[in-house]
Amino acid sequence: MMVTSRALLIAIGAIGLSACMSQINLSPSSWYEQMGALENSGDTLYICHGFGCQYLSPVTFSKHDKVTLRAILLRGSDSSRAERAAISRAVQWQERRVGPIVGSSNDIGGLDMKSGNVWGQMDCIDEATNTAGLLIYASSQGWLKYHRVTRPASRGYFFDGKYPHASAVIVDTTTDIAWVVDSWRLSNGEPPDILHMSKWLKMTSSDLEAPDVR
Repeated sequence: MMVTSRALLIAIGAIGLSACMSQINLSPSSWYEQMGALENSGDTLYICHGFGCQYLSPVTFSKHDKVTLRAILLRGSDSSRAERAAISRAVQWQERRVGPIVGSSNDIGGLDMKSGNVWGQMDCIDEATNTAGLLIYASSQGWLKYHRVTRPASRGYFFDGKYPHASAVIVDTTTDIAWVVDSWRLSNGEPPDILHMSKWLKMTSSDLEAPDVR
């Protein structure tokens, strides 16, 4: 199993079970402050890696990057469902784009005890922060039509059968339903799990092996 990062333990310990859903009502900035991460600065995103944002590597999107990312997200302009599919493709694009720069091209998905503090390897805190950063950037550019980006959410306490875990979150503005965008389970550049936050909050450790994302 993956070594639980200090940042994740702080995130979990700071929030009671009854307050899980209310996490997303907090400012995304509060997440960055809590995790010791850096928010976006213009076209520069600070990519977390090494578990719990142990390392931060700046990646600046070029004009070509912006054209590419905008085109990916515009393919989801027909509906909120289509936009979530486009968000999935955008997350995959970002992971491949930053991989050679931060050394994360071979990032191993899921639980991996050997990867703690390893340059370029990411736990769920890193993944949640990086995905949130991408989505916040896209939103700031006006490229999200049906979703708003919230603070990432945490869940799981061991004793409740749920491994401590965190994920980026978006809210469908047409239904007010929250969805997690969870790129942690699979390796770099693979499609993230996108599923109802209410379902994600109830998932156990065994569910993480192959979640039903319908």
